[in-house]
Formats: sequence, C-alpha cells, structure tokens
Amino acid sequence: VQLQASGGGLAQAGGSLRLACEHSRRMFSTYIIGWFRRAPGKEREFVAAISWNNGRTGYADSVKGRFAISRDNAKNTVYLQMNNLKPEDSAVYYCAYDHSAWSDEWISQATAYDAWGQGTQVTVSS
Repeated sequence: VQLQASGGGLAQAGGSLRLACEHSRRMFSTYIIGWFRRAPGKEREFVAAISWNNGRTGYADSVKGRFAISRDNAKNTVYLQMNNLKPEDSAVYYCAYDHSAWSDEWISQATAYDAWGQGTQVTVSS
C-alpha cells in the first residue's frame, strides 16, 4: 500500500487546515488509516485513526473536539480536518495504514501500522 499525505502548510493560532491521505488500491476490506505527528525534539505521537469499513474513529486527547477524521471511499482518501489550531500542533504529520481490525488498544501504537506516507509539515504561528 502506498500513501500520499498532503495539505500541510502555515496557519495562525485558531485557524484551520485540512490534511489528506490518498492511498493506493485497497487490499483488505477491513483496515485502519491513522494520523501521527512528530514535532522537533519530540517522540512521534498518535493523532487520530479511522476504520475504513465502518468509519469508527479514535482521537488523542490533545486533539479531541478540534480535529475530525473522515474518509471518502470513492477517492481512497482520508481527511484530517484540524480546527482551532495551536502552536503545539506544529509538526510533521504522517498517515499510516494498518491492515488489522480495529483495536482501541492498538490504533494509537505506531508499531501496529504496516505502511507510512512521506509526511506533510504543519506550522502554527502564535
């Protein structure tokens, strides 16, 4: 599976950006697309995930109520709508593919994902 992340850029605090993750042909009927991010000097952290077959979603506490993940089946694309952005949201954002079924425990674990996109930079100014 190949993934292509796009949509990053510069935003002011309180502003919005929408990231997109287009992935290649689906090999399984059930899989998960997740978003992670890594800020300079920090560990990679989970942001959000969505189950492709039923749309179930999960979020990190730090983005709940501000970010929304969604999917477009026809376009093989997952979106991450980011609202009320904060400077601490600045990072390189990566989308990733996990062929497994949903697990509340594992969706936030980077090691559960099988393939990764190249990342897109998000910078939020104060």
